[in-house]
Amino acid sequence: MLDLLDLGLNLKALGIEYGTLVLFALLVVLLLTGMPLALVTLLVALVFALGWFGPNAVPLITSRVYSFVSSFVFVSVPMFVLMAAILDRSGIARDLFDAMKLVGGRLRGGVAVQTIFVAVILAAMSGIIGGEIVLLGLVALPQMLRLGYDRRLAIGVVCAGGALGTMVPPSIVLIIYGLTANVSVGELFTAAFVPGFMLAGLYIGYILLRSYTDPAVAPPPPDERPSFAEMLPLLRGLVLPILVVSVVLGSIYGGIASVTEASAIGVAGVIVSTILRREFSFAMLLDAAMHTLGTVGMIMWIGIGASALVGVYNLMGGIRFISSLITGVSDSPTVIILLMMLILFVLGMFLDWVGIALLTMPIFVPIIIKLGYDPVWFGVLFAMNMQVSFLTPPFGPAAFYLKSVTPPDISLGEIFRSLLPFICLQVIAVGLLIAFPGLALY
Repeated sequence: MLDLLDLGLNLKALGIEYGTLVLFALLVVLLLTGMPLALVTLLVALVFALGWFGPNAVPLITSRVYSFVSSFVFVSVPMFVLMAAILDRSGIARDLFDAMKLVGGRLRGGVAVQTIFVAVILAAMSGIIGGEIVLLGLVALPQMLRLGYDRRLAIGVVCAGGALGTMVPPSIVLIIYGLTANVSVGELFTAAFVPGFMLAGLYIGYILLRSYTDPAVAPPPPDERPSFAEMLPLLRGLVLPILVVSVVLGSIYGGIASVTEASAIGVAGVIVSTILRREFSFAMLLDAAMHTLGTVGMIMWIGIGASALVGVYNLMGGIRFISSLITGVSDSPTVIILLMMLILFVLGMFLDWVGIALLTMPIFVPIIIKLGYDPVWFGVLFAMNMQVSFLTPPFGPAAFYLKSVTPPDISLGEIFRSLLPFICLQVIAVGLLIAFPGLALY
């Protein structure tokens, strides 16, 4: 540690350029050892705070940490995670999937289409992708494989559809971005509404195109139409999820409740739904609460480490240095935006989205504002880019979530290969959002 402190003092004499180089090199080396991102960022922040400024700079770390965890909007994060955990342990998703036969039942590739619709509704209920992919992997994937769907299409639909929680409000990604960029989360939710459904529409268009141009990809729809007596039980599976989504998003968009208040209403709605379905138990609630504690603890520790590191680096003059580097690449604002997207895309292959948001947004958002762009639009663009990161190798979490519930004959390599067309669709969506900002700022 003393050697590292001496290194920090020497680097201060050399300037911010060498300091930046050593800081990022130290980050990479420590991450390659397998240390968690939260510990790596905290350690590097402490080393550079002591080595660059001395012991008097240590209180900066605690003040940065306090400002992050004391935000009222942050309370909504555990609420939405708890909603997802309760959904994961109930039969709501299974009944919702069955009810969606009313949407896709008469289409070739209808089960894949109904999987996307279910994914959108589940995303609008919780905004968490991990549990959603596992749910769809247990419910939708076996049915598509049994019916004879192309295996790669089925795998891609489950992973890409499950990752829609990144874009569709109430998205945890948008909440963390709002906290980091000091932007209204309610405005972010409103701005993400159309782009989220646009991405889902691209998925459905691709499914139908593949299904109708290549009959081997998906089986034909059944000849018989379900009777009203058969449709009625299916409709019941739609009532509670649609009611919860309407209450949560309706209260936010209608100005009735803040995002934090709406998240608590959503938890109450999901609990009431499980009670009405006779699925509620205190053991289930305790299990969901423990899962929530672990997930939120991970998010909070990453946030603490990243906030501390950004605070120290800002004092070093690093944010001004990186900003000048990025803006000096080109006089064209579009080129600068594309460079930022490329940086986020590369980081998304290796880092968790929470760390990416907290490490890069304090640098990127001031540049965006200086260029005359709306930070709300950039927040939606960031969420769309993180949508890509959930699918891209080598550490795309969506593939690993699905692998945990797939048959043994489906390899991780096959899952990643199956995701390539959907990654291309996501990149197209990013391009459309850059070319037409009005999609988010309508």
